[in-house]
Amino acid sequence: MTDSRAGLARRRRFDELVGTYHQDMYRYAAWLSRDHAIAEDVVQEALLRAWKSLDALREEAAAKQWLLTIVRRENARWFERKRLETVDVDNLTPSQEALLAESPDEDVGDVRAAIYRLDDDYREPLVLQVLMGYSTNEIAEMMGLKQGAVLTRLHRARHKLKAQLEQEAGTPGT
Repeated sequence: MTDSRAGLARRRRFDELVGTYHQDMYRYAAWLSRDHAIAEDVVQEALLRAWKSLDALREEAAAKQWLLTIVRRENARWFERKRLETVDVDNLTPSQEALLAESPDEDVGDVRAAIYRLDDDYREPLVLQVLMGYSTNEIAEMMGLKQGAVLTRLHRARHKLKAQLEQEAGTPGT
């Protein structure tokens, strides 16, 4: 009887965590993977891993960081396991070339594309801070870095992003 109560309490705790943080996990996975289907797979695997190691979570206040760290690691595992198909763009037929056409430039699209072009070391802390609202301390903890390293990466990411956007616009200082 005690085992069933403990199991029920564990299940309830997990359900509360998932209910609270599932959207954040998915949004983060989508930014990391740049693909919604992959993000769903990554989150599913992360939830399995979180369930198995739920007892390792000691403080409820750290649950969001803990779950997002699991998502980041699962994303890395997914790309280690999967070998994505590549397409030789030089050999596309004329009908397939239309698939590469971009929609009209919009500011949001330009910024998003510029963020995607940043190296992972710069893009990840920038997304965590700007889009997900994490403090530099929280980012440092999730990424296994010191706060100074996170601040440096954020500073460089902003400068690289600004330089990319200025280069595309053709006007420095915009």
